[in-house]
Amino acid sequence: MAYWLFKSEPETWSWDMQKKKGAKGEPWSGVRNHTAKLNMTKMKKGDLGFFYHSGAEKAVVGIVEVIGEYRPDPTDEKGIFGLVDVKAVKDFPKPVTLAAVKAEPKLKDMSLVTSFRLSVQPVTESEWKLVCRMGGL
Repeated sequence: MAYWLFKSEPETWSWDMQKKKGAKGEPWSGVRNHTAKLNMTKMKKGDLGFFYHSGAEKAVVGIVEVIGEYRPDPTDEKGIFGLVDVKAVKDFPKPVTLAAVKAEPKLKDMSLVTSFRLSVQPVTESEWKLVCRMGGL
């Protein structure tokens, strides 16, 4: 299993909206960055990801599961980019802010810190475990 981080502007697609989709989940569409695309091509069913609210909040707020592997994104008219399907799995009891991640020395190399603009990022197993602990899981 691999771990990921999915960023979303809560005004566009929020954690609450994701949860309302239930077990059928939702396509993670609209990604238009080649590095994020490459990350998504590596995802497998059952992989887990942090759901991160960007914008003003800047915090990990939940966990999603990849339920559909990479396929073409119908919102991309040029046919260059794809999407994966994700479903909400669990709320974070305590959101983990970007400030808290940056303040933790063990997370200094996390993509969220080093590649903060990237919308879909890999997360190592040790980063996953530590952020989950920080969030009360």
